[in-house]
Amino acid sequence: MQKKRILVAALNWGLGHAARCVPIIEELQRQHFEPIIASDGEALRLLHKEFPHLNYEKLPSYHIKYPENGAYFKWKLIMETPRILSAIEEEKKLTKKLVKKYNLFGIISDNRLGVRSKKLKRNVFITHQLNVLSGSTSFFSSFIHQKYIRKFDQCWIPDFEGSQNLSGKLGHLDKKQKNCQYIGPLSRFEKTATPIMYEYAVILSGPEPQRSILESILLKELKDASEKILFIRGVMSDEGFQCDNPNINMKNHLFGKALQEALNCSRVIISRSGYSTIMDLAALGKKAFFIPTPGQYEQEYLAEKFQDNGIAPYCDQNHFSLEQLQKVQNYKGLSDLGGSAGLRGCLAFFHSK
Repeated sequence: MQKKRILVAALNWGLGHAARCVPIIEELQRQHFEPIIASDGEALRLLHKEFPHLNYEKLPSYHIKYPENGAYFKWKLIMETPRILSAIEEEKKLTKKLVKKYNLFGIISDNRLGVRSKKLKRNVFITHQLNVLSGSTSFFSSFIHQKYIRKFDQCWIPDFEGSQNLSGKLGHLDKKQKNCQYIGPLSRFEKTATPIMYEYAVILSGPEPQRSILESILLKELKDASEKILFIRGVMSDEGFQCDNPNINMKNHLFGKALQEALNCSRVIISRSGYSTIMDLAALGKKAFFIPTPGQYEQEYLAEKFQDNGIAPYCDQNHFSLEQLQKVQNYKGLSDLGGSAGLRGCLAFFHSK
């Protein structure tokens, strides 16, 4: 009997959207669906490495890039809006072809606004941003995003619905939209009892040039560190990268169980405050030091939220120093908030007739 085919489409904006699709794809397979992977760039390469046996399709690229000066980030996105909208229209055209090519039963789109089909009754949108923070234009950007969300049959929010949650005002409205459902945080990792090998693990990700800018800052500030440090650059390259400090173990990338083991054996994680990273660190119960991407309101909000709640400190990347990491000992770290609404149960949506 032919398995029902579900298209899983992830936005290529850093690796976070692709990473949180990993447990979705795994659960689809456990429930005897056939996932079809769709994305572009490094997000597509990550998913293809995690699931080399699955069919995958390349989607149009949004070509999201950060300015070197974070203060211009919002205005750069506004200037690029026509190109992004054009990519969304191309997504719609390609999705029509994929529905026919694979005889799709349903779609799960992680922030791919154009990946849905009127011919299907099971179009799911995944986002933790019901409110899209953009400074003085937050009301407008949130209104537009919520309008897109209402076009999908369901919206899955990877968080808890109550006051004990990870996303704060990003994922919670004063009045819940009818098609929204909280499914609990998504993470591909599990906490294991692993001996600590590294005092710090640096996890880099996100679009250029900000990824490279932060990498340069961290390597400069950590060049004399005496602690053992694992430094994962977050680039899909096999070309070696040398570091003068013998205490720093450089890796371009790690995947699957290797990355899970690396994080479990590290005492403190240094990373951006992206939401997918936060979900992973909560699943692992880790202490963290956050460095939000300049100009990205979402990451700045989350970093401030967790510092104010006594969970993890942060600083902007231009003020980072080795001494800043001493603050971590005064914070309790992230932890699982106690159970999940259940990704497994949510997939019953695709079992229904």
